[in-house]
Amino acid sequence: MLNLERLRTLDALARHGSVGGAADGLHVTTSAVSQQMAKLEREVGQQLLAKNGRGIRLTDAGRLLADHAAKILSQVEIAQSDIEAQRGQVVGEVRLSAFPTAARGLFPAALARLRAEHPDLRLRTTELEPESGIRAVLRGDVDLAVVLDWSNKRLPVPGGLAKAELLDDAPDIAMPADHPLAGRTEVDMEDFADDDWVSWPEGEFCYDWLMFTLRSKGIEPRIAHLAGEHHTQLALIAAGFGVCVAPRLGRGPVPDGVRLVPVRQPMRRHVHAVWRADADRRPSIRAAVGALRSAGRALHAPVS
Repeated sequence: MLNLERLRTLDALARHGSVGGAADGLHVTTSAVSQQMAKLEREVGQQLLAKNGRGIRLTDAGRLLADHAAKILSQVEIAQSDIEAQRGQVVGEVRLSAFPTAARGLFPAALARLRAEHPDLRLRTTELEPESGIRAVLRGDVDLAVVLDWSNKRLPVPGGLAKAELLDDAPDIAMPADHPLAGRTEVDMEDFADDDWVSWPEGEFCYDWLMFTLRSKGIEPRIAHLAGEHHTQLALIAAGFGVCVAPRLGRGPVPDGVRLVPVRQPMRRHVHAVWRADADRRPSIRAAVGALRSAGRALHAPVS
């Protein structure tokens, strides 16, 4: 009889490609992963892992069993969803991820509501950028991810995932208070063609969006500074080091010396929740989506 937890370990190894990655995804030690795999190899009577330089790779038998493990674990998740749906109780554990401003702007209120309404539900959260959040849902490392895209640049959602819109977030342009455009009631992105920009780090979805948006308007961006945290970006703006896009979700206090001006063009961040479609009937997932929507309504106008 194959042990389910050992199959889960093999599945994590196949998805992450390393013992360390599997251990992080399963929230166990690397030693625990190695022990589970040694037991699984004894159970099946075949070698499942082989050394590959300093790392490991799956053998042919390992890949074959990993394919079956993924199907088995998917069926187990469907069974758990059906049992939870039939029982109708919001219990168990839900693992949530969100990009940083959503974690700051939505999680406190949403988690407080879930704790008050469903005290038997265990909650775990982490911060992940949108594309990483989607990959984590697909791997089974989190149950639900809060992600974003923009009105002019959509984030592809792979098949097998369900999606719910939570809110629209209208960003502003942040500039030093003595900037020539600081007295405007509205601005266009083109107005800052000659300014230095403070941006998200390269490789992040919002960095790619900023480059795409400015270049689509005939502007070659002058990216002077990169910072992942919006508070750091605004601190640089306050010190006079350029301009930046400043979304309103999770913004927090704005430093002295910074002026925020709305963008004239309809420019929105669309904030969504995504989860595996085979977990769609879980009452805990539905409760989490409802709590996130409620938190979003308290901050912004709901999505139409």
